[in-house]
Amino acid sequence: MKVRDDDHWTVDDVLAELRCSGSDTNRAGMARFGIEIDQAFGVPMSVLRPFAKKIGRSPELARDLWETGFHEARLLAILLTPAKDMTPEQALTWLEDIGSWDLCDQLTNVLARRADSNALVTKLALDEREFVKRAAFALIAWRAVHAKKASDAEFLEHLQLIREASSDGRNFVWKAVHWALRQIGKRSTDLHGPALTLALELQASDDRIARRIGKEAVKELDSEKVRTRLDLP
Repeated sequence: MKVRDDDHWTVDDVLAELRCSGSDTNRAGMARFGIEIDQAFGVPMSVLRPFAKKIGRSPELARDLWETGFHEARLLAILLTPAKDMTPEQALTWLEDIGSWDLCDQLTNVLARRADSNALVTKLALDEREFVKRAAFALIAWRAVHAKKASDAEFLEHLQLIREASSDGRNFVWKAVHWALRQIGKRSTDLHGPALTLALELQASDDRIARRIGKEAVKELDSEKVRTRLDLP
């Protein structure tokens, strides 16, 4: 990636850099992980993150990059958008365009750092579009990590959403449901018990997907590593 003499980046500049940094090998790797590559250059996150730091936060450039439709340009758009500018309205607008789990997860990672983002969870969970529904549970998982001031009550309320979505067999939905349950259970001592109880309930379910979610969540939440970190017997 070339070094510029100034700090002003245009959309054309960014796209030129992305074209130079991509490869067919990386595009093939993206496809193996279920990422759409029709409009992808094949640039890994290990390159995109330093590139975003070089450009600097720029919500205006981010919006223009998003409109190009290129996969890595949209990943950069998310990375260039501070949490204060990732409003619920902005997030919902971008989610309308998302057809890939990595874009969904990167967007919710930023959104989760906003104190008001929890208000979107139920709305997203009730949307049956695969990546919008995934966003609900990715947002729960990320908030369990980033929302340090959020109350445990917020996450207890989401356990019912997890229960209701646990039979959704779509790959990118059930994996996010599983992720959310595990992150809730690891967030605090008080949340561990209710999350593990739900995991045990799902493990005994007649539904194959719910059983898988429950079994894998129990394995982690009941592990010595998690119990030791939470100072549990």
